[in-house]
Amino acid sequence: MTEPKIQLDRGDSRVTHATGLGGTIRAFFNRVKAGDLGSLPVVVGLAIIWSVFTALNPIFLSPNNLVNLLFDCSTVGIIALGIVCVLMLGEIDLSVGSMSGVGSAMVGVLWVGQGVPLPVAIGVALGLGALIGAAYATLRNRLGMPSFVSTLSGLLALLGLQLYMLGSTGSINLPYGSGFVNFGQLLMMPAWLSYALALVPGVVMVASGLRTNARRRAANLSAGSSGGLLLKAAITTAVLVAVVAYLNLGRGLPWMFGLFVGLVVVMDYALTRTQWGRSMKAVGGNAEAARRAGINVRRIYISAFMLCSMFAALGGVMSSARLASASQQAGTGDVNLNAIAAAVIGGTSLFGGRGSAWAALLGIIVIQSIANGLTLLNLSSSLRYMITGGVLAIAVIVDSLARQSRQSHGRA
Repeated sequence: MTEPKIQLDRGDSRVTHATGLGGTIRAFFNRVKAGDLGSLPVVVGLAIIWSVFTALNPIFLSPNNLVNLLFDCSTVGIIALGIVCVLMLGEIDLSVGSMSGVGSAMVGVLWVGQGVPLPVAIGVALGLGALIGAAYATLRNRLGMPSFVSTLSGLLALLGLQLYMLGSTGSINLPYGSGFVNFGQLLMMPAWLSYALALVPGVVMVASGLRTNARRRAANLSAGSSGGLLLKAAITTAVLVAVVAYLNLGRGLPWMFGLFVGLVVVMDYALTRTQWGRSMKAVGGNAEAARRAGINVRRIYISAFMLCSMFAALGGVMSSARLASASQQAGTGDVNLNAIAAAVIGGTSLFGGRGSAWAALLGIIVIQSIANGLTLLNLSSSLRYMITGGVLAIAVIVDSLARQSRQSHGRA
């Protein structure tokens, strides 16, 4: 006897039950079993890190310390946002640190040294970043040069350019007290604006979810529960409002961090809601299959490398505002590795095809939390390098295991 097609009946209670809150929870665990971990590992890791540092020093979770942490996250986080783009293609850019140093030097030389208006100086820095990224992609597309080699060459060339621009002094101080420096060090959002922005994600979540459910019902497909959607939006809103309220007990929410989050939102939309974003994932998953499907693979590589270098230059510009100077130390040290590590720790796969703009945000919060916590404990930077390296290794192991789980689940 043929089994009745209950799934097609939109009014059947069993369909509603399967897509209700219980169904949502079951779907989450099914995705985890299939290797689709999402942001779960980094959220769990962040909770552990914060718990340990708070137990060792309660000042860690004080409002003003968290504000300082958000300031520090913004500059390298912007650079990590560009790294996400190239990692999604299975490529790498080792020159982002040096590119950020050149961006910082460009602002100092043009704005302070030559009297060029600040917006023009920033535009020139971003334009140079776009040209450098296009050059990397051209070497990759035309000559087949591995990005590891081309960007390593670019690292050395850009470092030399930075030193040449800054000259014998090696440092250019930016006007202390200017709006640009205040933006990087002092400026906070008004409390009413930060609360208003905290409400936006929940509203967008409900609106987009209801629209998606309506479209699925119109197509005679099962749709999610409205109650589950509203509960998820309510929890998200409550968490964000609580975070904003806690930060406002101190200095508030930094404008610089707001800029970083705004860029993350824009890139998340581009990667998840546009044809370009779908093409990025397709090329990262299998470039040859994407080419046969009609995707212009060369243009995808060009756009990814250009965005990566532009974000690196913008991160350098913001770091000059944060430090009120452009110096030879900008972009050196662990900036390069921290940006790459942030993207990977946040959940972007080194194997290509999987990644999220939110990975840059989550990853850099993890890295800066480690650095901040160890500084409060007055421990040496050697421990920070070792702990960050360990966390990065764990992130790659989790990514590898999740990838194997997805492959075995797909074969099953």
